[in-house]
Amino acid sequence: MLDFNVHFPTRIRFGRGKIEDLGKEILCYGNKVLLVYGGGSIKRSGLYDQVLQIFRDNNITHVELSGVQPNPRISSVRQGVELCKKHEVHLVLAVGGGSSIDCAKIIAAGAGYDGDAWDFFTRKAKINYALPIGTVLTLAATGSEMNANAVISNDDTKEKLGTGSPVLIPRFSILDPEYSFTVPPEQTASGTVDIMSHIFEQYFSLTPETFIQDRLAEAMLKTCIHYGPIAIAQPDNYEARANLMWTGSLALNGLLGAGKRTDWATHDIEHEISALYDVTHGLGLAVLTPYWMQYVLDEQTAPRLAEYARNVWEIEEKDNIIAARAGIKKTADFFKSMNLARSLKEIGVEAEYLAEMAKKATSQGSLGAFRKLEYQDVLNILQAAYGGDM
Repeated sequence: MLDFNVHFPTRIRFGRGKIEDLGKEILCYGNKVLLVYGGGSIKRSGLYDQVLQIFRDNNITHVELSGVQPNPRISSVRQGVELCKKHEVHLVLAVGGGSSIDCAKIIAAGAGYDGDAWDFFTRKAKINYALPIGTVLTLAATGSEMNANAVISNDDTKEKLGTGSPVLIPRFSILDPEYSFTVPPEQTASGTVDIMSHIFEQYFSLTPETFIQDRLAEAMLKTCIHYGPIAIAQPDNYEARANLMWTGSLALNGLLGAGKRTDWATHDIEHEISALYDVTHGLGLAVLTPYWMQYVLDEQTAPRLAEYARNVWEIEEKDNIIAARAGIKKTADFFKSMNLARSLKEIGVEAEYLAEMAKKATSQGSLGAFRKLEYQDVLNILQAAYGGDM
């Protein structure tokens, strides 16, 4: 295990009715709020009205940024930054899933920056300051409610890039599983895959003697495998939604990756897909992940892939290569069982752009740590995933 530092500053209020604590949380930082949200789902569910009533009851003034896209755009960030500066906002509150939260984070950073917020993603500027951020989570997926990361797309450059800073970690997050009851089946499935992919990227590591991190990761994967299908079949099953929501937060708050060299190649490749085609991140990951597993399988990586197969899928096979292949097939079959696509062609990706995506994914160098991937490796994975022959 490697040396590490971790800090979990987000105050989590988890469970039914925790929205009642929202006013008290906001007033710790001021009484002027930018409310950031996506489409009409929070209005249809009644959550929007609840939030506004809390504002009124606590004499909190607010301005709104609505219409944040599933892959949030820098254009929305720019609008939010302008609102923050114009109205001298004290706190940015995201109500929704990871897209709204990521957008809110970069708005909060941009509010104290004189340049363009896209500079944070091109490394022209470092995020050293951000307004306080709060969240009310409605979708279990990205873990953004408890971490320092944000991913934003740029329509002009066709890029989808990530950044991070400790100042982007939300001060508080309200997690009421009931707010995820209305999430459609495909979004629930994609969110489950997103959570699993975060775990995979930290679990598949060559760092030795990380027993506790690995057992935690396996427990979280088994939680997703157990409760994902239940949440799809029974959308208002509280325990299924609760277990998925908490697993999503724990999967990417720094706990699993502490003391390890982590990978993130699959995420890097998928970002190129959703940058060009605006597909749901978890859906892209569902297609790519089994093909990445299949491609990186060799004598060096087989023991860990076999360990995954045995401990998560309960495969009884002594040969590491055979066990690993069985685990990969189980993974692909599980994603298919949730009615997710099995090929890039199914989700609208065009073969003529695969080379361009591979080139952009590796423009800053090789990807991954579990097994290093160069341009040709990434292209091979994309071509296999395009054909969908697993």
